Amino acid sequence: MGHHLSFKDILALGFMTFALFVGAGNIIFPPIVGLQSGEHVWLAALGFLITAVGLPVMTVVALARVGGGIDALSTPIGRSAGLLLATVCYLSVGPLFATPRTATVSFEVGIAPLTGDSSLALLIYSLMYFSLVVGISLYPRRLLDTVGHILAPLKIIAFGVLGVAALFWPAGSPIPAIEAYQRTPFSTGFVNGYLTMDTLGALVFGIVIVNAARSRGVVSVGLLTRYTVWAGVIAGVGLALLYLSLFKLGLSSGVLTPDAQNGAVILHAYVQHTFGSLGSIFLAALIFIACMVTAVGLTCACAEFFSQYLPLSYRSLVFILGLFSMLVSNLGLSHLIQVSIPVLTAIYPPCIVLVVLSFTLHWWHNAKVVIAPVTLVSLLFGIRDAVKAANFDYLLPTWTQNLPMADQGLAWLPPSVLVLVLVVLYDRINCYRRIAAKQ
Repeated sequence: MGHHLSFKDILALGFMTFALFVGAGNIIFPPIVGLQSGEHVWLAALGFLITAVGLPVMTVVALARVGGGIDALSTPIGRSAGLLLATVCYLSVGPLFATPRTATVSFEVGIAPLTGDSSLALLIYSLMYFSLVVGISLYPRRLLDTVGHILAPLKIIAFGVLGVAALFWPAGSPIPAIEAYQRTPFSTGFVNGYLTMDTLGALVFGIVIVNAARSRGVVSVGLLTRYTVWAGVIAGVGLALLYLSLFKLGLSSGVLTPDAQNGAVILHAYVQHTFGSLGSIFLAALIFIACMVTAVGLTCACAEFFSQYLPLSYRSLVFILGLFSMLVSNLGLSHLIQVSIPVLTAIYPPCIVLVVLSFTLHWWHNAKVVIAPVTLVSLLFGIRDAVKAANFDYLLPTWTQNLPMADQGLAWLPPSVLVLVLVVLYDRINCYRRIAAKQ
């Protein structure tokens, strides 16, 4: 009979999942949304929470139900297409964007104010940072102990202190919302939720969560599914509370940094204003732990995934991924965000479609006939949104400018719903024909 997790270990698994999620993007984007959305903050927050909390929790549950990672979730679109999508997701949340971003954010928030924002300082910091990431990632079976029982509780306590401060000691009054949030606060918040990469992170972390439970001797598929779902729910509650506090922090910080371009600047200004110089040390430690845990989780997950398809060992891949992430991190935070936005805008729609439709697999006569076309259409129109996000919209055909919801960055949604209706009708008609033919 397989082992069961104790209540303490279930909590640790949930805390570990929360800690894996809360990295660079989770910390820097909510404050800037809070600051820029002004009087529309809570409508923008609702949209943000759907893509940054609701979808990640759904993804963890979806992965638990199919009993695997993104490769299992993408089965309905075919092996080759699924592998391609999985590779893009792992690269995006791994060495290309998310992992390097953990280093640049922790540097800009915690170190740069003390050492200066020089290229040499970032290089030295990134070398030390990724040396630690690689060292911890070499032992993935110890994650539940190192992260779940030690680092995650520290992380939660520190964020709790920051959240209470944001609630009871606001820096000032809100400033007026920028134009995008005045026009479409909900959809602007929804699209900005992409930038946390939480849904892509959930696709990647699913296997890490399962392996952490297995490290405690759990072998039953049913138990692994149950514990993974519990971990996702615990992490989701933690993420929602964290984001709400950071929205509040950003909302009140307009008097400190009215022209801030990213949340790192807002966080540093607020902590300096509220806690003084001691606050800067506190923030540096908090961001370092938060980003380090996420970087370790991403490195472990990417190394596990690519070791299945490349003639390289897990340990070799950990070193390669760590080195590559270190080099990319030296591009700087602003450049990383600028490059990542179009990529995320393109790949998020098909990932959302896969996650949502994975809960409907038993509704269809032929799931592949339903899911594959909708995923393809969401990708094509997601690429259209990505071209616009990259400011190359002059290259797009004129008719694409007038698509429903195009001005909100959601041009992919109406055609995806339309195609879903059409393929569902086709699936039903085809099913009735087969039944009639047998009679």
